[in-house]
Amino acid sequence: MEAIPPASDTKPEAPNSAARPNYTIAVLCHLLGLTLFLGIPLANIIAPLVLWLLTRNNDPFVDRCGKEAVNFQLSISLYLVLAGVLIFAFVGVILLPALMIFHIIVTLVAAFQASEGNAYRYPLTLRFLR
Repeated sequence: MEAIPPASDTKPEAPNSAARPNYTIAVLCHLLGLTLFLGIPLANIIAPLVLWLLTRNNDPFVDRCGKEAVNFQLSISLYLVLAGVLIFAFVGVILLPALMIFHIIVTLVAAFQASEGNAYRYPLTLRFLR
């Protein structure tokens, strides 16, 4: 009878995690824009901006998603201020809630896309950061 060699105690090497994009950080960059609804002034801009600045050099995917998220948050904040001013002309009464719903929907879509590994480009976004 032939002897069976003992099983190896070594585990196969895990793929290099540094080569794969960090989808979690990218998703978080997008979702931090929803801090606008916590009532903390400018949190929707500052939170994704800080996360992006801390992680942008580690991963090109996070850099791209973070820039896009910050650009969108700057843009939506500007649009919300303008809609707030337009309340006096009664246009903002409809525009302000519509912008808030738009903000929630596209932020969730962007987060979902980032979780799938796709870089999402927000509509109606001014490109402050390139």
